[in-house]
Amino acid sequence: MGLQNVGAALRGRLPELGVRMAERIRAEVESYADDALIPFASLRESCEDNADLLLGRFAYGSEPDVGAAVQTGRLRAEQGVPLADTLHAYRVGFGLFWSEVVDEARRHPDVTDADLVAGSSEVWALFGRYAEAVAAAYREASAELALQREARRSALAEALFTGALADRTTPWEAARQLGLPERGPYAVVAAAVPDPGQEPLPGIEAALLRSGVSSVWRLLPDQQIGLVSLAHRDSESVSLRALRRHRARVGVSPRFDSLRDTPQALGFARLALAGPPGDGPGVTRFDDSPLTMLVAAAPAEASRLVEVALGPVLALPQAERGRLLRTLGHWFTAGGVAADAADRLFVHSNTVRYRLRRIEELTGRSLSDPSTLADLGAALYALRLLPS
Repeated sequence: MGLQNVGAALRGRLPELGVRMAERIRAEVESYADDALIPFASLRESCEDNADLLLGRFAYGSEPDVGAAVQTGRLRAEQGVPLADTLHAYRVGFGLFWSEVVDEARRHPDVTDADLVAGSSEVWALFGRYAEAVAAAYREASAELALQREARRSALAEALFTGALADRTTPWEAARQLGLPERGPYAVVAAAVPDPGQEPLPGIEAALLRSGVSSVWRLLPDQQIGLVSLAHRDSESVSLRALRRHRARVGVSPRFDSLRDTPQALGFARLALAGPPGDGPGVTRFDDSPLTMLVAAAPAEASRLVEVALGPVLALPQAERGRLLRTLGHWFTAGGVAADAADRLFVHSNTVRYRLRRIEELTGRSLSDPSTLADLGAALYALRLLPS
């Protein structure tokens, strides 16, 4: 009968064997010692189930069943036990199991040394199969949990950005779940997406976290937006340096203290993103331009300013209107130097001067007049910033 009688005898003491295996694992594997993480009753049950399947193999020649190992692997992933510790626990459990088999075999004269050698080989071959099943189930469950966490994180971030938090979740509870401080200051970042699905700021969350700055990000079809904690003294300068390492157009909101103001801050960040003339990369803070702030604070008045200052230009056919507005924008960016604006536009400087004269003729105002420059500059900003 070989080891069959040994397996049957041990099966009669299965509850005791489960307890001994659980006690040995708790003594030798650190993460298993925390009863709050892995209750002893749960560990004992897992040990008993796995031992029962092994003993069934010896007692009745039943086919190996890794079902208990799969269940254990998923459970340990859900409990947050490291995979290395989970596999170590299996080694400890199998070691104790085999020592119990050997001890019981001494009570059975029909068990030969050859039986034990063959049994040992089979047990450790089974350990390999169980370990593979545990690891595969653990990784599968970990991937599922990661997707669930990411989905939850994404939903909470979206709720903060839109102000659509459910009644049962406060902004501060959402902040804790997102790994953000419960109190500000914060800032919102908006970066233009070059192509749908492509991050303009790849790896930004991890890069900021390495510098001690926590943040949460969302990728939208046209923008990557982020909520950044500025709780530490150097958080703002660290964040700006990290943002400038990427060749992306980025807008940054003013600081704010209440998470309830996140949607408004997102609007400011988007205004800052839209603010600079031209389409080149760079970081623009909303607070860097008081004019931008005024335009954003009074959209109706700013719309009227656009009509008064640029109405005749806006009435032109689309192609000519676009040329004149682009030229005016680059001329302002170049500090009023026609040659520099021409370089930006890839045209001759005389072309820039001709277009500027055309704007003067249409508006009836001279670009050498400081008040005209102020009005046209403000109108140009407003035209870029206002949704309409």
